[in-house]
Amino acid sequence: MSNTVAFQRPRPTVLADLISDSLLKDAGLVVGAAGLVGLLAQVSVHLSFTPVPITGQTLAVLLCGTALGLRRAAAALSLYGVAGLVGVPWFAGHASGYVGASLGYIVGFVLAGSLCGFLAERRADRSVWRSVPAMLASEIVMYAVGVTWLGFDLHVGAARAIALGLTPFLAGDAIKAALAAVALPAAWKLTGTRRG
Repeated sequence: MSNTVAFQRPRPTVLADLISDSLLKDAGLVVGAAGLVGLLAQVSVHLSFTPVPITGQTLAVLLCGTALGLRRAAAALSLYGVAGLVGVPWFAGHASGYVGASLGYIVGFVLAGSLCGFLAERRADRSVWRSVPAMLASEIVMYAVGVTWLGFDLHVGAARAIALGLTPFLAGDAIKAALAAVALPAAWKLTGTRRG
C-alpha cells in the first residue's frame, strides 16, 4: 500500500476559480471586471427628470461580483470607482471625477458586488432559485446607498430621493437581476462542473 497522498484541487467556489490560481490571473480578472463595468456604463439613457441615468452597470456588477467571489469583486469594483474618480472616463457617458448624485451608486456597486461574491462563495449561484434572492439582495444594498446619497446630494427628502433614484429603475433592474440569475447557473452548467 502506497503512503503517497493524492492531493486534489478543491472544488471551485465561484466561476473565476475554474481558472488556475495565480496573482496574475487575479489581477487580470479584477482589471477585466472593472473594464466590463466601465464598458456597460456607456450603455446609458439619460432621463429628463432625474440626474441618474439608466445604464448597463448593474448587470455587470451582478455578473462580475458573482463570478469573481468576495475578494476579487471588492477589488474590481473598488478599482472601477477609484479609477473613475481620479480621471478614467468610464462612468456613464464617459464621465469621470466627482459625479454628484450618482456617486452613491458607485459606492453601492462595491458593496453589491461584494455581497454577490460572498453569496456565490456559499453556492448561491448554482441554481436560478438560489441566484434570484442573491441578486435582489445585492440590488437592495446598491439602492440603499445610492438613494441615500442622492437625497443627501440633492438636499431632498426620502420620498423625493426614492422617486428620483429608485422608482424609475425598478423594472430595468429586475430584468438585469433575472438575466444575471439565469446566466450564472447556465455558466456552471456549461463548464460541466458539478452543481450543488
